[in-house]
Amino acid sequence: MNYFILDEYDVIVIGAGHAGCEAGLAAARMGHRTLMLSINLEAVAMMACNPSIGGTGKGHLVREIDALGGEMGINIDKAFIQSKMLNTAKGPAVHSLRAQADKARYHEEMKKTLENQENLDLKQGEAVDLLIDDDGVKGVILKTGAAYRSKAVILATGTFLRGKIFIGEWSYDSGPNGLSASVELAENLKRYGLLMRRFKTGTPARALGRTLNYERMVEQPGDEKIIPFSFMNDELQKDQVSCWLTYTNENTHKVIRDNFSRSALFGGQIEGIGPRYCPSIEDKVNRFADKERHQLFIEPEGLYTDEVYIQGMSSSLPEDVQGAFYRTIAGLENLKIVRPAYAIEYDSIDPLELSMTLEHRKIDNLYCAGQFNGSSGYEEAAAQGLIAGINAARKLDGREPFLLDRSEAYIGVLIDDLVTKGTNEPYRIMTSRAEYRLVLRQDNADLRLTEKSYHAGLASEERYRRFVRTRAAVEQEMKRLENTVILPSEIRGFLEKHGSTTLQNKISLAELLKRPEMNYEILAEIDLHRPKLSQHAITQMEVQIKYQGYIVKQLQQIERFKKLENRRLSSEFDYNQVDGLRIEARQKLNQLKPISVGQASRISGVSPADINVLLIHLEKQKRR
Repeated sequence: MNYFILDEYDVIVIGAGHAGCEAGLAAARMGHRTLMLSINLEAVAMMACNPSIGGTGKGHLVREIDALGGEMGINIDKAFIQSKMLNTAKGPAVHSLRAQADKARYHEEMKKTLENQENLDLKQGEAVDLLIDDDGVKGVILKTGAAYRSKAVILATGTFLRGKIFIGEWSYDSGPNGLSASVELAENLKRYGLLMRRFKTGTPARALGRTLNYERMVEQPGDEKIIPFSFMNDELQKDQVSCWLTYTNENTHKVIRDNFSRSALFGGQIEGIGPRYCPSIEDKVNRFADKERHQLFIEPEGLYTDEVYIQGMSSSLPEDVQGAFYRTIAGLENLKIVRPAYAIEYDSIDPLELSMTLEHRKIDNLYCAGQFNGSSGYEEAAAQGLIAGINAARKLDGREPFLLDRSEAYIGVLIDDLVTKGTNEPYRIMTSRAEYRLVLRQDNADLRLTEKSYHAGLASEERYRRFVRTRAAVEQEMKRLENTVILPSEIRGFLEKHGSTTLQNKISLAELLKRPEMNYEILAEIDLHRPKLSQHAITQMEVQIKYQGYIVKQLQQIERFKKLENRRLSSEFDYNQVDGLRIEARQKLNQLKPISVGQASRISGVSPADINVLLIHLEKQKRR
């Protein structure tokens, strides 16, 4: 097509959703002139689905994004209307923070941050093609004919590529939330040889809150003690709003079953594969026919709107059926739907085409992030955007890639799963995917990652100084507790008061803290000389002391894991030269070019026996 060059940038980000925002901010903050393009600026950090950030596993990602110098944690701390720590009845490895957002404010605050960021230009415009030559990507062409040259491009297109909405028998081309779909760019990406697949997701209806009967539901308030997402905030005070819990029933299920034939999901109109862990309500009723009810949450969408989100009830059934089944539910008998539920199909790339840096294996300087890579969720998208932005900037600077492995971060698990194992459905992070989750807790994300980010060039001086102070405070307090010894006679009454076994011998405060019934706050009754610590530092210190034995064992497991991760493999390595490798293993290894023996061991189709053959071959090479 004809085009004219309007300007030049170091990095261009296509898309301004959660992946695009983190990618653009990272590249700009690392000193590179960056352009962010969005079909519509109302799509900046848009919460097209649930009005919340965090949750099980996802909260870990947000804390890691924040520790690395990203924006999501800071932004939700500005825009939340309810905060809740999930899984507190379980161990600290699975504690996950979740916050309801005022979704309009979340968008506004992120847009304001982008507009005020040095080195970053935000522009409304639809990218329809890339400038590509034999050396890789060179820029982007817009629908208007304007073009921008660049040294790197990051694709963060979300669910816009050939987006198609389904509501019952009706379907039409559209991006999420009624915004325009991106058709030309999808066709041109295929022309450049990118392997595209068709995925599907969906969203529930939104209703007017004043038409609901909350007396028939169970109130779900936020936590009394608000824990910030960002390590830059010590504490937050805010009046919170409640969510509400209710359930489907047999009448609900009957209406849905009677209309299976009118669902786009069962009618054959939808070809894309949906997320297994977030099925539509008709899929739940079909797959779990023995369940008498399914829970759903009523979640306010903001402080200045009466719209509420009906969490757990996404659907592609027609609007008349939606109204019928929603009104069978306690508290929803008189609801008025203002936005119907819908399913959306979109194009995504096969993530096996990407390296651990999220750069495309065949097109130099083309990076991919977010739902375009086959993931689902705001948090997964933002994490990938951040890593893509960092790596694009570092490559332009001639520096080594910024990589996180599975033992360092949930972000490492997420990216390794995508680019090593691939995915046949929209990928969602879960705590069960992380082998080393006791070490990868959300409370210690800053200890794990801030120093890495600071040396990579992203985390600010202010953030780094705060991290150093916190780390020192935790270490000093742990030593003080270990060295402070109490005699049995001094705490007999205290132990009896708290139902704790009395002592025959002296004990350190650290050993006392390991008891299940004890915590740092309770110890304040007998520990009168403690320093003033932030709640964040207290949580870290308490978990490290209480779970010390388990953490030591996991660190030993990580040490064994690292031995294989540190056996690096060249991208030029020809696996056809390794005698004894099975044909499938040779094909997969030559296709994916793993960076280490550890990554090679996780590739589908590469067996433990293949890895042993590879290790023997490497050892022979080393001796030669």
